[in-house]
This record gives sequence, structure tokens and C-alpha cells, in this order.
Amino acid sequence: SLQLRRPGNNFAHVCGGVLVNENSVLTAGHCVTGREYVFMLIAGRHTVKRKIRSITVHPEFKRETFENDIALFALGYAVRYSGHIQPICLPPAELPPGLENGTECFISGWGRTSDHRHPASPHCIFVHHELWVPLVLLSSSLHRVKGDSGGPLACYHAGTNKYYLMGISSFGLGCGRPAYPGIYVRLTQYRAWITSELLSSTAGNPVSIPLTVCLTLAGMVLV
Repeated sequence: SLQLRRPGNNFAHVCGGVLVNENSVLTAGHCVTGREYVFMLIAGRHTVKRKIRSITVHPEFKRETFENDIALFALGYAVRYSGHIQPICLPPAELPPGLENGTECFISGWGRTSDHRHPASPHCIFVHHELWVPLVLLSSSLHRVKGDSGGPLACYHAGTNKYYLMGISSFGLGCGRPAYPGIYVRLTQYRAWITSELLSSTAGNPVSIPLTVCLTLAGMVLV
């Protein structure tokens, strides 16, 4: 999980994000609309910083209802992959859009650790749970908290031995309340839009579209 900050002398956490190739970051649309300040990306062990070159919000995003709550950042220049910085796989077309009960999923972010505590940065919170999803975007077992918006929901697919980005944290009520599940943007519904925007934003640049070269093992941390 990457971190989006407001530049300045003091720490100002805004939202999470996830690297999909060396030049591109996915986040939630509501994180970047209606805000006047400039963003900066923080990656790895908090030493990799990148300015944002451009922001593309889904054209049908509705702030009032959080529909199509997804956006793509193009970085000022590419990040270099390492043991702490890796892109995540986007779900391929042949992957079933739904998730079975008991699917192994991970969420991560810099949000609050409870309803009354401030964001835990500089330490990324990494959570593992077997996910129960009555609806693909509705998770009653994995809870996002305030400050986690834009962060990744990554789920394991045994057939390919890979983790895929299945959701982007959108909204929820409170922090980890059992009766109020977290809501995630379903990435399989936006595969065509994401791929189109990646190709457009990287036209003429030697970067990859992350469908096969991406995170594969649980031992690699998404930070």
C-alpha cells in the first residue's frame, strides 16, 4: 500500500494507493476530487518520493454516492522496483469476477487503528484474513478504517499462484465495526478503463502493463 501525502514540513496523510506499474498508481476517486492541494507519493521504506504528473478520475465518478470511486495517478518519473516496492497484478479477463467464501485476502494502509486513534504512519498496517464476501465489494471480515481509502484489497488465486488486486478501499462506517462492512471498488468491473488509461498515460514510454509481471507470493509485502 502506497501513501498519498500533502507536501509540506508537517506530515499530512491523505489516502492510500497501490502501484500497478512503475509509473502508475490506483486510488479512490473521492481522495482526489474537491481538494485544492498537490499530492506526493510515498513508497517503500518511506524514502521513495514522487510528485504526481497527472490525475485521471473515472468519468462517471459520483461523489454523492461513491459510484465509480476510482482514479489513476501518473507519476512524475518511474519508481524502481525492489524487495519493498512491487506492482500488483490486475485481474485478467479470464479470472472469475466473484470471490468464493474463504478466499485468502489482504488489505493494508496507513489509516487509524481504531475510531479514536490517529493514523499509524510511519508504519503501514498490513492485515491478513480469510475473506467472506456476500457481495464482492462488501466485506464483513476485513475492515478498512479512516485514512485507508484508496488502499488495496488483494486476493489469492490458487490456479495461477498469484495475488490480484480485486478492490480499492472506498468507504465504511467507523473502524472495524462488525455490523458495518467495508466497501471496496470491484476492480474486475474497471479492467477496460484501467488498461485504456494506462496505455494512454504511458504512450511512448517504456513501461509495462502489469498483467503477468507482478506480485506472486504471499511473502512479498505490498508496500
